[in-house]
Parts: sequence; C-alpha cells; structure tokens
Amino acid sequence: MKTINFITGNKNKLAEVQAILGDTIEVQNRAIDVPEIQGSIEEIAKEKCRKAAETVQGPALTEDTALEFNALKGLPGPYIKWFLEALGHDGLNKLLDPYEDKSIVAVCTFAFSSGPGSNGPSQGPGDIRYNPAYPIGPSHPLPFLNQRTKD
Repeated sequence: MKTINFITGNKNKLAEVQAILGDTIEVQNRAIDVPEIQGSIEEIAKEKCRKAAETVQGPALTEDTALEFNALKGLPGPYIKWFLEALGHDGLNKLLDPYEDKSIVAVCTFAFSSGPGSNGPSQGPGDIRYNPAYPIGPSHPLPFLNQRTKD
C-alpha cells in the first residue's frame, strides 16, 4: 500500500481525508508548520505543497480552505485564517453587516506532490515545445525518453 504524508494540524481535516481515501492509501499525519506565501488560492496551495514535500522528503498532500464573501468580492479568501485570528467569528460576521448579500463560498484546494524534485536547465530537442523544461525523476528530461516511457 502506498503512503502519503498529509500535512495538517487539524484532526477534522485528517479524518475527512482518511475517510475519502479509505484503505487505498495509507495516510500519515505530519503536523508541521509550512509558511504560506501571499497570492492566489492556487499559488498558495502549490507553494505550500512544494515546501511540505521538501520538509518531509517525500510525498505530501496539503489542503487549504478559503472563504470568499461575495459582498466583499472574494475577501478574505485564502487569508481566512488570519482574518479569523484577528477578528474572531463575530468580527467576521460584522464585516457583512452593511451588505444585503451575506453569501459565502468555501473553496477547498488540495495539492499533491510526489516528493521534492529538481529543475535543471532545458535540455534536448524542442520537438514538443515544453518537453525540454520538464525533468522526469531526478535526472531525465522528457526529450531523452522514448515515446513509450513518456506515455
């Protein structure tokens, strides 16, 4: 059975992931603090997962939840944790007091990395435009692999 490291300190998130994956993959919980960058939901998820995979030196799964208040054009979004710490639940609710629209969208974003890798200089022929940029494993750029291996 394959094993992944689920990076969270939230026991409820861990239970959800274990329930979803069932017996297909062993989930090891790693409660490590991974610094989060500022950016879009996608940028934050990618960077957090990359850093988590580096830290555990192996496969990593991360999850981030963003809350987008429609009246506030998507705020606080991926920064909900910081808004909640600063304002509390009541403060968040008060942000919406002046608005008729009290709707909120929850966006859950999962990111997975098979482990840390490396990006070297582009190598090989560019018969498919992006091939030289993507290494496979630690040292094999796509242009140097036969078609069967690529597929």
